[in-house]
Amino acid sequence: MRAGRVTLRDVADRVGLSANTVSRALSGKDQVSEATRELIVAEARRLGYVPHSQARSPVPGTTAVLALVITDPSNPFHAALISAVERQCRLAGYSVLLLVTEENEDNEARAVRQLLKFGVDGVLAVPSRHRPGVWAELSDAGLPVVLLGRDLPELGFDFVGIDVERAVTDAVTRVAGPDPRRAWLFDEDLEISTVAAGFRRALGDDSLVLKVPGHRTRDATLPDDAYRLAAGLITREHHPELVVTGNDYFALGVYKAVRERGLTVGEDVRVLGYGDHPFAAYLEPGLTTIRLPADEVGAAGVDLVLRRLAEPARPREAVLLNATLIERDSARFQR
Repeated sequence: MRAGRVTLRDVADRVGLSANTVSRALSGKDQVSEATRELIVAEARRLGYVPHSQARSPVPGTTAVLALVITDPSNPFHAALISAVERQCRLAGYSVLLLVTEENEDNEARAVRQLLKFGVDGVLAVPSRHRPGVWAELSDAGLPVVLLGRDLPELGFDFVGIDVERAVTDAVTRVAGPDPRRAWLFDEDLEISTVAAGFRRALGDDSLVLKVPGHRTRDATLPDDAYRLAAGLITREHHPELVVTGNDYFALGVYKAVRERGLTVGEDVRVLGYGDHPFAAYLEPGLTTIRLPADEVGAAGVDLVLRRLAEPARPREAVLLNATLIERDSARFQR
């Protein structure tokens, strides 16, 4: 037996059936023979399995646990998200189990196995973009899951996200003006980018999108990668009027490259960031950027998982929140 509270998966492993079958039997649903149901119920009782609906009842001396799975805790948005989720869970009487995947498929699969082992009551997760199938194991085990930031609609999980494409489209349109001659996007090297989609939507499919080569580390996405790319492309004679960056760290690298060419940020080259990281307001000039509602995402995510615990059969819900354009001197609005 695995350590911790007995889970639906433990019962399924003992009787040699799928977690879905065990779940249907224990919840009294059809499509399970009476003999199979009796076998499953007897084994669940023998193992001491407590269904989630019962485990949610307050029990003196115990604390319910929700899990939060994120890719990168050094990312300022994720750091704020952790705080928001922990705060909301504390108010609701839950503790939080934090697991980090670092955008690594093996780490993600390991995290899912740990969640099944620990027997948490529900999961909030920022999935990687590579393996939606691994998260299906939580659905098979009957665990409520709310995805944050990245949706996997085929799994049917509740979702809380940010309307990034619309936010970027509106911000680029306002900053670039009606006829930008040269606008470049320095974007993260992702297979799918909503920042790039918003950029193209504002400026057309011929707009220049540059993927910043590099890698994510435990110190977040480094500005060095954006600096090297910008330094190799920007000259006094050939430079964009507007640079949009896929995150505020890239803006740091762009600032340095622009200045090394004797150009001025905010005049020769306007810069629009993404994220409104804590340092953005303290750059010179201050960075115009898109602020993401981390607190609202965390609060909405906790609310959804608690509602799912209370109403397991309700329809899937997807919540899309707005981001805010913060104007500073690196890119004043074109009026």
